[in-house]
Amino acid sequence: MRLLSFVSDIEHSITAESPVVDGGAWDFARTVNFQQGLCRLTLAPRPAADLPFPSGTIFLQAFSLADGSQCLKATLSWKDSPVTTAMAVYSTPQLNWKLEASKIATAWMEGPPANAQAPNSLPTEGLTPLSATG
Repeated sequence: MRLLSFVSDIEHSITAESPVVDGGAWDFARTVNFQQGLCRLTLAPRPAADLPFPSGTIFLQAFSLADGSQCLKATLSWKDSPVTTAMAVYSTPQLNWKLEASKIATAWMEGPPANAQAPNSLPTEGLTPLSATG
């Protein structure tokens, strides 16, 4: 699986989509476990860059599907947001890895979806509480 080169492609896409700043706009930190097929990319805008983006992480998990094909799952999260977004990349012969990395980078830079709910939260609008006596 292309775990390390894929996370490098994500970094390059984020850098390319960011305003040009002397010394770079982002601080990137990687943690990779090849044996487990895991990678965490931590992103933080540099203070001098004065970017309107929060810090956050992109967590990648590489695994084999039941049919033997490879898959990468990207989980995107942002500082001060309980919302996460998951994206999957399925390995096929015609797959463009750089394009998929760019899609993940773009999704992360767009921030958390405005209409998404935090995990483990249930909608309460329109619900009537049950009485204790049932």
